[in-house]
Amino acid sequence: MTQYQLYMKSGVPKSTIGNIINCSYDSVKLRIIHEMCQGLGIGIGTFFASPLFQEDNLEP
Repeated sequence: MTQYQLYMKSGVPKSTIGNIINCSYDSVKLRIIHEMCQGLGIGIGTFFASPLFQEDNLEP
């Protein structure tokens, strides 16, 4: 899915999506993550169940 497609499905501005992808933000509001998950067709629980969010993979 392209950034534009995610924008169209989620309503999250393309600039915000780009900044998240490019790690330009130190943090992202849960509301934005929720909206992006809706656009992706997944639940927020599924999103955070990703191995990327396991404690061993998080930066201190």
